[in-house]
Amino acid sequence: MSVYQEERPLSDLFRDLVNETKILIQQELQLLKLEMSQKAKQAGKNVGFIAVGGALAYAGLLVLLGAATLALALIIPAWASALIVGLTVVGIGYALIHKGISDLKTMDPAPQKTIDSLKETKQWTTNVLN
Repeated sequence: MSVYQEERPLSDLFRDLVNETKILIQQELQLLKLEMSQKAKQAGKNVGFIAVGGALAYAGLLVLLGAATLALALIIPAWASALIVGLTVVGIGYALIHKGISDLKTMDPAPQKTIDSLKETKQWTTNVLN
C-alpha cells in the first residue's frame, strides 16, 4: 500500500513553522504565569504560618522570660537577673534573624521550568532554521 504525500510549497511550510513557534511561545508564557502564581501563593501561605506561629511563640516567650527572671532573682539581685535574661534573649534573637536573612538570600525565585523550556525552544528554533 502506497501513501501519497502532497508536497507543499516552502512558503507554506515556513508559515506553519512561524505559527507553531508563536503558539509555543504563548504556551511558554502561560507556563511562566502559572509557575510564578504558584510560587507567590506558596510564599504567601508560608508567610501566614510564620506570622501566626511567631505571635504565639512571642506570647509564650514573654511568659517564660518573666518566669526565668523571677526564678533567677531568688539567687541574685532582680536587676542583674533581668539583665542576664535580656542579653540572652537578644543574642538568640540576633542569631535567628541572621539565619532567616541568609536563607532568604539563597532562595531561588526564578521560574526555572520556564527558563529551561525557553532555552530548549531557542535551540530547537535555531536548529530548524539553519
